[in-house]
Amino acid sequence: MSWLQLRIVSSREQVPAIEQALDAAGALSITFEDNADQPIFEPELGETPLWQDTRITGLFPADVDSNVISDTLARSLTLPLDALHWHVLEDKDWEREWMSQYHPIQCGERFWICPSWTPPPDPNAVNLMLDPGLAFGTGTHPTTFLCLQWLSEQPVEGCEVIDYGCGSGILGIGALLLGASRVQGVDIDPQALVATRDNTARNGLDADRFPVYFPKGLPAQHADIVLANILAGPLVELAPTLSELAGPGARLCLSGVLATQSEAILEAYSATFDMDSPRQKDEWICLTGRRKSTEPRG
Repeated sequence: MSWLQLRIVSSREQVPAIEQALDAAGALSITFEDNADQPIFEPELGETPLWQDTRITGLFPADVDSNVISDTLARSLTLPLDALHWHVLEDKDWEREWMSQYHPIQCGERFWICPSWTPPPDPNAVNLMLDPGLAFGTGTHPTTFLCLQWLSEQPVEGCEVIDYGCGSGILGIGALLLGASRVQGVDIDPQALVATRDNTARNGLDADRFPVYFPKGLPAQHADIVLANILAGPLVELAPTLSELAGPGARLCLSGVLATQSEAILEAYSATFDMDSPRQKDEWICLTGRRKSTEPRG
């Protein structure tokens, strides 16, 4: 089955009216995309920002009368007809389409992240088999890659680990495969907890070694390694929580941070951790450190 897509390039101010008109015209879905390479990396809490030049796409069944829809929208929005662009979208097996784009990723000398449907390039390496499902974390994003690269260089054997914001479970599973004794995962998204459990089983690991919790359900304990690949805003807010979870001398790995946001993170954590020089990939950084053995005096 084919579909029709109607694309309209708009200013930020026009977006609500166009969205409402597309919805009234029977669009099955409406998406917004950047039309001028103006990335928005991290919105404020409660904010849904839009780009100054936004491309809006409405998806319609193939049998709609595109001429009627175009005439109606052009009149209601006061737009010229040539501002409305129709495209045929051929139906595909979208799951397989995505799978074809995801390839094994080498994160350390002998540490690979492999899609579960692809044989590992090096069967003798430490291979993390992953199917992220609906959760964040495939290893392709610089933030995840930087965390895994750091983790592969650490003495992990026998460590107790907390993966805060576990997503697909990729960081915690990596820690277990590298020798950690146990990982506790935390996430606010139920899909993340499901994906983490599934990927733990996919890697032949006992579920008891990677229990997952919503934040309020996490048992109080100290970990040897605390991992958190989230975003800068939540990382600053979580500084007291993550500091409390880290035992004396524990190692910390924070990512999901732009290079321009490093000062805010360092300010939030430097009183409790001796922080290392940041690792950087593209515009993203990973900040690591070790918890101080004594608390600073007030």
